[in-house]
Amino acid sequence: MKNIDSYSYHLGAADCFCEMTAAGVKKIALSHPCSSKEERDSFLEDFDRLAEKYHVSYHPEDEPLLTDLFPISMNKGKHNVIFYADRKYLDRYLQLKADKKKYVSEGTYDQERTALAIRYGKLLSYTDEGIQRLLTRNTEKE
Repeated sequence: MKNIDSYSYHLGAADCFCEMTAAGVKKIALSHPCSSKEERDSFLEDFDRLAEKYHVSYHPEDEPLLTDLFPISMNKGKHNVIFYADRKYLDRYLQLKADKKKYVSEGTYDQERTALAIRYGKLLSYTDEGIQRLLTRNTEKE
């Protein structure tokens, strides 16, 4: 098997996510998480080209939404981008983040956490079965 450098791997994945978002297969797609803002920003010029190629947009994310859908270490303190073809889906993502913040401040997050993770999974266009599988397998929760 040939070695693929990390930059090319991440860019190839982003190309696929842009194509899926443009085709309507995914409402939003997340780039792979980067350990630093600088690392994430090193992709932005190429993300601009991909966005133009597929007629999609992206949103740099420095404080990703953390839910029980993914292991906490996957996204906590990381930086990525959200690809989308329709602004309403980015707005839904931002609303999920606002809802979580509200739940945490009101002390109701424990009651809402599974529903929030499910809403996030649906926004990522995962199937109900896929969402349940991710929730069940995730042993590293916030």
